[in-house]
Amino acid sequence: MRIAYLVNQYPAVSHSFIRREILALERQGHEVLRIAIRGWRDPQLSQQDELEQKRTRYVLQSGAVALIAAFLQLLATNPARLAGAAALVWKTRRPAERPLAVQLIYLLEACRTLLWLRAEKIEHLHAHFGTNSAQVAMLVGELGGPSWSFTVHGPEEFDKPAMIALPEKIARADFVVAISSFGRSQLYRQVPHNEWSKIEVVHCGLEPGFHQTVPAGASSASQRLVCVGRLCEQKGQLLLLDAAYRLVQRGIEFELVLAGDGEMRPEIERLIGRYKLERSVRITGWISSDQVRQEILASRALVLPSFAEGLPVVLMEAMALRRPVISTFVAGIPELVVPTQHGWLVPAGDVEALTAAMEECLGVRPEVINEMGANARVRVLERHDIDREAARLVSLFERTATRSRR
Repeated sequence: MRIAYLVNQYPAVSHSFIRREILALERQGHEVLRIAIRGWRDPQLSQQDELEQKRTRYVLQSGAVALIAAFLQLLATNPARLAGAAALVWKTRRPAERPLAVQLIYLLEACRTLLWLRAEKIEHLHAHFGTNSAQVAMLVGELGGPSWSFTVHGPEEFDKPAMIALPEKIARADFVVAISSFGRSQLYRQVPHNEWSKIEVVHCGLEPGFHQTVPAGASSASQRLVCVGRLCEQKGQLLLLDAAYRLVQRGIEFELVLAGDGEMRPEIERLIGRYKLERSVRITGWISSDQVRQEILASRALVLPSFAEGLPVVLMEAMALRRPVISTFVAGIPELVVPTQHGWLVPAGDVEALTAAMEECLGVRPEVINEMGANARVRVLERHDIDREAARLVSLFERTATRSRR
């Protein structure tokens, strides 16, 4: 099958799950055209992502001339379809996250994307995230493109459904993917009951190469905890530093690694200085997938005190690497992590509960950490195998494309 993937920015260090999904589809014999709106100049941290960047077509790379040329071509060949897509832009202009001028640019992007899809004889278009990439995909559909779908990850889409016309996108898509049952429930809230049947759950997955040859309990005696993720308000790193400060006050020795970067790094660094945590806390900045793997393997457990989530891939990665996790009762996390079996879950925003979980994790015997890690690995491999999840996606693509042809 000939499939196209549309993403706002690809490849990206925080979107390795998309790369894994694409590669799994190709291993199963399908052709995947990678299309991104932007990202052709972004430096990449791994050879895999460098190769993906070379394989990707970028809608904005050739500038306004290419966009206008695509628009004029469709204006000459199918003005009715173009008028219908323009009417959809007008319909969804309010309330909107972006001004009307930007939404009109999305229409030009859709024109160029459609011409690529036709030239490559693409049978189905799939977008990741319910924001501007899904907006472009929806307009491609209005312009007469192939069947289309999109994956919603959250939490951003759930925070502003009306601003991104999420109900309209769900209604017009051939199907929509949620990455957890919780995510599906949030999409149910946006549309009438008769639209629920088009919302499917397909998990993000891990490829075997990431979690093979992992020694059991290699760092169970370590006093290192690692938090992997963008340094932003939803991940809860400031609360994590509050908990770390309490542990230091109690005389508990540990190391906390914040693996990632983001807009809140200056504020996080200031709090580290105020609490005098420089000896206990280290920020790595953006690192590659291989480096993330090494940081997790060198730790006793992964801690992610998120305030809002979809279902974090890094939790899956840590569990596959036989590391228990400390996280929160948020979104899809409780669907994956069972407290006492695979780690600890605490109420989001509860610094005392988080501190207690970290203290318990640092204090339990290595055998307990090893047992939790072993249970966690079994759990995640049962639920998040990328080849199995990609096969589920393909069945949806094929069913939808066949129905569309008919």
